[in-house]
Amino acid sequence: MAAIPKSRIREGLPHPRGASWDGRGVNFSLFSANATKVEVCLFDAKGQTELERIELPEYTDQIFHGWLPDLGPGQVYGYRVHGPYAPDAGHRFNPNKLLLDPYARGHTGELKWDPALFGYTIGHADEDLSFDTRDSAKFMPKCVVVDPDFNWNGEPNRKPVPWDRTVFYETHVKGFTKLHPKVPEKLRGTYAGFTKEVLAHIKSIGVTSVELLPVHSFIDDDYLQDKGMRNYWGYNSIGFFAPDPRYAWEREQTLREFKEMVARFHDAGLEVILDVVYNHTAEGNERGATLSFKGIDNASYYRLMPDNPRYYINDTGTGNTVNLSHPRVIQMVTDSLRYWVQETHVDGFRFDLGTILAREPNGFDNQSGFLKACSQDPVLNTVKLVAEPWDCGPGGYQVGGFPPGWAEWNDRYRDTVRDFWRGDASAAALAPRLCASADMFAHQGRRPWACVNFITAHDGFTLKDTVTYNEKHNEANGENNNDGHSHNRSWNCGVEGETDDPEINALRQRQMRNMLATLLLSQGTPMLLAGDEFARTQGGNNNAYCQDDEISWLNWDIEEEGQALISFTQRLTTLRRTYPILRRSRFLTGAYNEELDVKDVTWVNANGSEMQAADWEDESTRCFGMLMDGRAQTTGIRQRGSDATLLLVLNSYHDLVGFTLPPSPAGQGWKRLIDTNQPDGEEEVFGFGDNYGVTGRSVLLFVLEAEAT
Repeated sequence: MAAIPKSRIREGLPHPRGASWDGRGVNFSLFSANATKVEVCLFDAKGQTELERIELPEYTDQIFHGWLPDLGPGQVYGYRVHGPYAPDAGHRFNPNKLLLDPYARGHTGELKWDPALFGYTIGHADEDLSFDTRDSAKFMPKCVVVDPDFNWNGEPNRKPVPWDRTVFYETHVKGFTKLHPKVPEKLRGTYAGFTKEVLAHIKSIGVTSVELLPVHSFIDDDYLQDKGMRNYWGYNSIGFFAPDPRYAWEREQTLREFKEMVARFHDAGLEVILDVVYNHTAEGNERGATLSFKGIDNASYYRLMPDNPRYYINDTGTGNTVNLSHPRVIQMVTDSLRYWVQETHVDGFRFDLGTILAREPNGFDNQSGFLKACSQDPVLNTVKLVAEPWDCGPGGYQVGGFPPGWAEWNDRYRDTVRDFWRGDASAAALAPRLCASADMFAHQGRRPWACVNFITAHDGFTLKDTVTYNEKHNEANGENNNDGHSHNRSWNCGVEGETDDPEINALRQRQMRNMLATLLLSQGTPMLLAGDEFARTQGGNNNAYCQDDEISWLNWDIEEEGQALISFTQRLTTLRRTYPILRRSRFLTGAYNEELDVKDVTWVNANGSEMQAADWEDESTRCFGMLMDGRAQTTGIRQRGSDATLLLVLNSYHDLVGFTLPPSPAGQGWKRLIDTNQPDGEEEVFGFGDNYGVTGRSVLLFVLEAEAT
């Protein structure tokens, strides 16, 4: 009888998921509820040659697992998963397709688009019901076993930035430093490019928390590559645990470089917030490629049409929707979030199309399984969670609908502020937005910080383009300018595009100051778009998702006007830090507190009188004041506050308005802190009843001069 050769693989453990090095070997663990067999494929260091294919021997609680000795960090691998190929039943197993590990901590190589990547034969009469036998391995990126060890010197003493002091700053890893003259050329556009000099600028403008566009490993769409473009923004994830190696200076050190970047941010006193995409993956719909989840367990990872699981529910507009109703998928996402917090020390997340994560079969549910999992998680409770509270599915717009503990992007704020400053919104429309949109967020004990205010973001016009263009100019995207939103709520101030007209340019500069002042002096949590502080332009492109070039990269050749805007932004953030009443932890209501004899906010018309119903109902009311009384109760304890009292005056009317400065108890006059018509103006004190000439389209901020004691 022939001897049975002894296999070197051992049973291993079902946990932790993924490929884990224990110092002696690597444990492989992969979930699939419907597969019949899983093989781990080992490759050479370059990921080009498959050296060995080994079946995982154990199957425990729907998890295939096994342990291989003598493997360690740097080992390149992938999976082949066997099972039924029955698209009509929702199953798309095809062992001819090499698959990425959903829990891989590292990726190597790039995807090379080829028909072999698809589980079906492209062009076949039966379309995606056909079965393709070509091996996809040579066209696929691969997974890499990583060494998680890293010395986080000083990190245990790091403390999170309180929500009331938080100022977000959205940017892109590559675009921020690609043209930066103070960054060594070899490091530009990489994690390592965030040098001390770069971070010093971010810190100097009063930002506390930098929100990075997606860094999870992602794929460049084939149609973009055919046009010589890239998926620049990165909203096309394929690996939820692996930082994308395209942003590494030395790709084999991607994870270490990412951790070193986070450490530098923290040394500078800055938080790192990751923009994460758990709502869909790069595999697309039934006609998409088989790269990972689709070939591991399509019916578990994706939401499929209940009456015809061959097809995908597409609430994301990208072809597929991740199935956050499945417990193992919820586990994968929460494991991913904890991994980035515990292993890379990031400080929070912004969730792209966040309503998808709260979708159950019956629609959006703010008590969904995923949201419940987050709310009770002791790790995730320590970081900032910010939702983009909309998607394109039915009932997908949910601003204000997330549960306590979450913050949300508020696009109503963006739209109203833009409308106000172009003359299309009244005082009545703007006032609630200045107060952290209590009409949407003041429930269940939520705080004003839950409302994340923004005027610009990566998607849409920059601040300068908002005051320079009426129409989008996306011709460079190669879609005949048909892509991107057409209703931008922008105003070009009289001329489309750049001009030499000094009056128009002066108005544009004041409008930028107006919007920055509105943003940073409003209640709630402000978010700036990188480059807005120095009037960055994208030439009117409001959908630069595919522009990995000078359209998207920040130009650090900042002219005098840009430097002046930086200084103005610094003044605003300094004021926000200096005066706590600008960042209250309680919603301003305007209700009279009889016990304390004070109103937290009083709305004032141009005559210096309190606004009445007729003022609010008058659509032509464009100049008004917001008097925030520092004596108002600051916490749940019924006692007067001791903050400074501020008067914010906003005038979107096109001409000068005489504004009578109102009286205020315990004061003797108003000191002017900001006038966007005089950005370099010195502080000056005015008396009660004085008539201040408020320039057309401008913002003023005064602080109450206390009576001498």
